[in-house]
Amino acid sequence: MEILFSTVLGELTTRSINFFISRSSKPTALDLEDRLCRVLLRAQVIVDEAMGRHITNQAMLQQLDMLSDAMHRGYYMLDTFRYQHHDKEEVKDQVVSHSLSLSKVISLKGFCCSSRNAQILEQLQKALHSLSSMILDSNELVMFLTSYLRLYRQPYNMHLLLSNCMFGRQMEAELAINFLLRTQPNGSEELEVLPIIGPGKVGKSTLVAHVCKYERVRDHFSKILFLRGHDFTDDDLATFIEGCAMKHQNGVSNSNKDGRLLVVVELVEDLNEDAWKRLYSASKRCMPSGSKIIVTSRSDNIVKFGTTQALTLKYLSYEAYWYFFKTLTFGSMDPEMDPRLVHLAMEIARLLNGNLIRANVTSRLLRDNFDVRFWCKVVAFLKGFIQKHVSKFGENPFDLLQRNRPAQLMRMATPSEDIMVYQQYQRSSEEEVPKIRFQDLLYGSVKPHGKFETLGWRSQIPPYYSYVYTCEIREIKATVAKRKRSMKNGVTLC
Repeated sequence: MEILFSTVLGELTTRSINFFISRSSKPTALDLEDRLCRVLLRAQVIVDEAMGRHITNQAMLQQLDMLSDAMHRGYYMLDTFRYQHHDKEEVKDQVVSHSLSLSKVISLKGFCCSSRNAQILEQLQKALHSLSSMILDSNELVMFLTSYLRLYRQPYNMHLLLSNCMFGRQMEAELAINFLLRTQPNGSEELEVLPIIGPGKVGKSTLVAHVCKYERVRDHFSKILFLRGHDFTDDDLATFIEGCAMKHQNGVSNSNKDGRLLVVVELVEDLNEDAWKRLYSASKRCMPSGSKIIVTSRSDNIVKFGTTQALTLKYLSYEAYWYFFKTLTFGSMDPEMDPRLVHLAMEIARLLNGNLIRANVTSRLLRDNFDVRFWCKVVAFLKGFIQKHVSKFGENPFDLLQRNRPAQLMRMATPSEDIMVYQQYQRSSEEEVPKIRFQDLLYGSVKPHGKFETLGWRSQIPPYYSYVYTCEIREIKATVAKRKRSMKNGVTLC
């Protein structure tokens, strides 16, 4: 089966490249669309196969990462080209709303469409050239790919895979695994440290949880300890280890009689250099040879604590985010059945600002309401309250939520009310979570009183965190009425 996979893929690649070379240098739009579909299919085969294998070669990981990025850009450009005509009426409505004459509307609309079409065609051809070149260079990669062990059996539908795995982090995960399994030189007394940095909600804890779940990592260490920044204040780490809660513990196997430890330090805040020196010194004294440390933080300052190159996690590119959101939203359904829905989904994905939690929540909402009118209502609602928040506070509310700052949101079912989100925090899988879902608060008609907690999202992948918001519903009309009454009395109320 493995040999057949390599042979077929190699033959398909050769045919596709020869097909590209044989065509004219100035293809039509439909010709470009057809070519890009074929190349994307080849790329999808390679990327999907690679996602289910444990790859240790860093050069292969980088090449796969580049191929995956090019594939996401290709899918995004293809969808943009296919569904661009669905926003022509939207452009017309926006222009008419500015009170232009009919002749100016027609002229401006024609200019915008022709200019945009030319730009999209240029980007379509660029995506095609980039992706086809990468596939041409991937013959050796495909040959070596089948020599790596499978991590899991891939499900029939890709949306099931993306719902239950970490998306877009294969290279980072493999680099972390290789660091943990790497054997130190004989006689080395250095305690190896891997820093993992990145902004909030980017997936640092998720990455570490997936790495620690890997069977070879669990067998390599006798204990895996998770410490948070406020947990270690004593210089004697051995005392701390005895009292800390362990997320995972193995019996020491025959191949691991030295009892080496893996300590994962999740920094809630920044850690000064003196505190780190005390922690590192205590760790060297009490941790057996071969033990290792992973440190995660939002701050770049921890890079200097590492003994190896830090892993830096960034938010997904918009093209990758769209691929993820589209796959979750449409599932096993063919998006070609209703192009209007795909166009609306692209609009919604842009408004969600790249957040993976919002992608999961919103995709489930849309799947449960597969109706063009409802999706149009969601688009108008999101655009409306984002624009209102920006004009009032000068910042996108999703940007504030990303930084765990208070934000004011509207309610789709009851426009006379808004939602104040005061705080966000996460709970472990063992802790209880609120019964009220945040999506029912935002898009539904539930109305708790006073300050209350809502469940934003319960993750289906390690470390299985639940994300909880502290909220309050406020009456907009009542506030306006109070201000009017206060102005009459010469007193300003808040």
